[in-house]
Amino acid sequence: MDNPLELLKKNYPNSKHYIEFSNPLELMVATILSSQVRDTVVNDCTKELFKKYRTAKDYAEADVKELETIIKPITFYQNKVKNIKASCKILEEKYNGKVPSMMDELIELPGIGRKSANAILQNGFNIIEGVTVDTHVIRVSYRLGWTSNKQPEKIEQDLMKLFPKSEWKTIPFYLKSHGRAFCKAPIPICSQCFLSKICPKNGVIKKA
Repeated sequence: MDNPLELLKKNYPNSKHYIEFSNPLELMVATILSSQVRDTVVNDCTKELFKKYRTAKDYAEADVKELETIIKPITFYQNKVKNIKASCKILEEKYNGKVPSMMDELIELPGIGRKSANAILQNGFNIIEGVTVDTHVIRVSYRLGWTSNKQPEKIEQDLMKLFPKSEWKTIPFYLKSHGRAFCKAPIPICSQCFLSKICPKNGVIKKA
């Protein structure tokens, strides 16, 4: 077996979306919080957040200081509070308090770009329109030779051309798991990696 994706599947059989949520609204809020933050930190904060705020109206009308107190461990928490409140206000005004299930509508919400919208659509609605490209996907897909680009939008297009649509949702799960285990930044642990013999190691200067 020398197919990198199949090897990733075999070695990370339990890979899944890392954000903990029970409905699309929780997923949207957690996704806004997750930018440049470890998922464990996000999940710790949302435990209290999701108990206190249950609807878009709750967030839209929430006291800013109370929200900031709960999510203070989150990077850029003040700006993210603004985005959450603004997005939830739009949900109340335009979507009857519900998270929309269309890409064009999602990316109009403050704090939601294409990467976040893909994650919300895929994991909240099982709607697959593209590949969620985070820092792990950027790094690992480049090293594996799946893309020669560094821009997320172009990487997404490369992966969509390279793999069938049935793989688009799960590819980021495997690449994130591999990025954490072996293909680390800035220096990967190539000497212990099960893909080492077939990986072109693009961009790897020092091979561990």
